[in-house]
Amino acid sequence: MAQLREIQTIEEWNSALEGSNGHPLVVFKHSTTCPVSANAYREFNDYLSDKPRSDADYVLVKVIESRPVSNQIAEDTAVKHESPQIMLIENKQKVWTTSHWSVTKAHITAVLD
Repeated sequence: MAQLREIQTIEEWNSALEGSNGHPLVVFKHSTTCPVSANAYREFNDYLSDKPRSDADYVLVKVIESRPVSNQIAEDTAVKHESPQIMLIENKQKVWTTSHWSVTKAHITAVLD
């Protein structure tokens, strides 16, 4: 299974974003109080536990607990915040994003692999 790392600070986000210059970054924004987000989180974990893209870094942001980080991601990527939300970032630029019921293992696999 790929390593999913939770980020909770702006500094951790800045480091992850900077790292996207060397390899893809997949960001999953998760609301711990939302059933739709819980389903998307299961789908994302199903993707990670199968055959995930091996050259990518995977980070989790809990949007309620880490609101400043979530807001900074929205600002840095110019992607309006939604949750659940997943995005692929390469070279500090958003390449792909989707949210809500579109966050499925099949959709993630189709885009990342």
